[in-house]
Amino acid sequence: MILGYGLTEASPETHNNPLCRVKAGTIGIPNIDTDARIVDMETGTINLPSGEVGELVIKGPQVMKGYWRSPSETRATLRRGWLYTGDLAIRDEDGYFRIVDRKKDTIKYKGYTIAPAELEDAVYMHPAVKECAVIGAPVPIVGEIPKAYIVLKEGCRLTEEEIIKFCEGKLAPYKKIRAVQFVEEIPKTHVGKVLRRVLRNRELSTPSP
Repeated sequence: MILGYGLTEASPETHNNPLCRVKAGTIGIPNIDTDARIVDMETGTINLPSGEVGELVIKGPQVMKGYWRSPSETRATLRRGWLYTGDLAIRDEDGYFRIVDRKKDTIKYKGYTIAPAELEDAVYMHPAVKECAVIGAPVPIVGEIPKAYIVLKEGCRLTEEEIIKFCEGKLAPYKKIRAVQFVEEIPKTHVGKVLRRVLRNRELSTPSP
């Protein structure tokens, strides 16, 4: 399967994999006359080094001029000619881009910004895990803590302490999973996309102990 990338604000596409140089798991390289960079989510610095996660921003002829009668939304999305996509991505050493998460799904823990997908990758390494989704659970003072919702494979048993310890060596200390809830299913859309919003709403509606 050959992946590309586009969005309503920059249609039909901004990235594609050249047929002769396809790199699996990436959206490819920017199209002709299109510039794409990675922005630091904390400092706003444009053009992070290869391998660092940040927001994907795009500049090119396919980028919209603005939202109809929505100047404030336009100013938030278009800055100095760059379209801020809201997608978190990585650019590798060959100039290929890979989408890793949505900015709105990031977890804010003690001033750090954490991409849930990285934590989910660590959880999935455990052989007892069938499905998982990581969100930011609201906690006083620190903001949010990474919490994993996990569906176990049939016949498997696992404790919260075991999964937290399993993931510790695979993540930076501040990215540590700090809470786990085992569930029968992970909420998804009809096309299989995880609905983290539903899980976050569960956390907000759950009374504090």
